[in-house]
Amino acid sequence: MPFRTIWGLLAGAFLLQGCASLGEGGGSRLGLIQQRETLRCGVSGKIPGFSFLGSDGRYSGLDVDLCKAFAAAIIGNPAAIEYRPLTAPERFTALRTGEIDLLSRNTTFNLSRDASGGNGMGFAPVVFHDGQGLMVKRASGIRNLNDLRGKTICVGSGTTTEQNLNDAFESRGINYSPIKYQDLNQVVAGYLQGRCSAMTSDRSQLAAARSGFPTPVAHTILETVLSKEPLAPLAVGGDQRLGDAMRWVVYALITAEELNITQANVLERLAEAKTNPQLTKLRRFLGVEGDLGPKLGLPSDFVVRVIQATGHYGEIYDRHLGPSSDVPIPRGMNQLYRNGGAMTAPPFQ
Repeated sequence: MPFRTIWGLLAGAFLLQGCASLGEGGGSRLGLIQQRETLRCGVSGKIPGFSFLGSDGRYSGLDVDLCKAFAAAIIGNPAAIEYRPLTAPERFTALRTGEIDLLSRNTTFNLSRDASGGNGMGFAPVVFHDGQGLMVKRASGIRNLNDLRGKTICVGSGTTTEQNLNDAFESRGINYSPIKYQDLNQVVAGYLQGRCSAMTSDRSQLAAARSGFPTPVAHTILETVLSKEPLAPLAVGGDQRLGDAMRWVVYALITAEELNITQANVLERLAEAKTNPQLTKLRRFLGVEGDLGPKLGLPSDFVVRVIQATGHYGEIYDRHLGPSSDVPIPRGMNQLYRNGGAMTAPPFQ
């Protein structure tokens, strides 16, 4: 059979498979998830505080709770999730091939990934404002970038992290010697073995790595931030139905914190909304009146289901990254906008 004919058949089969994977509902994967009654959520599984597979076989973390929020809104069951642990190189392929429905895996939202001419991903709102940082041994006396002049720094090879490090030091005229490794585990090992004076990665990953050190308090993350790393969940680009649903689930978590609607009081606030017709904003938000949920292909009470499953954004953050957690990270830019942070949501109207 001629090569072109074979290629045509393979391409046609691939397109049919891709279309089938979207299911019903106007070509959106949202309908397939609802029919299947299970959400396939891509995670890391190796980053404490974000997504980590514990010894009990359960996943936990901020990214995992987002999977639960999406499942609660889309299919009404936050436990109906198939978690797929994925490495950084695997994550986008898993989305494109339909192995997963969406990705909640500490992924930086940037132009190349978002643009249709690039990777063509569809991002939900930012759920964690991160930035690249540096970790040093507390006893080293290193307190800022100038203290690293002429010293060695462990970094992942061929990554944006390596480029950001070079840009930051070059712009300040600070010479240093990079020691390059293939992945974060090797970077951590090199740092702990004393092969470098500092290690660099996203600040969230530094905090997660430090939580597993024999003596976490012996290591400190410098205050200097080398780059912006806004992390967000994502799905395949062009699927507006699923994208809209994901977007407004995230906004629901933020708005619930603004309104102080918690996992503990959501049913009380719902009862209040039902009995008081003057609480128009609350009634709309909780689905007592209006059709905001159905406009997204979701139930009218999807917000109530989400908050029952995970609590609001602040509760999720405190649970996994708060002062009493195993990976304490100050909220900083992840505070609500009224508290000086960047977390805000459009109105539910």
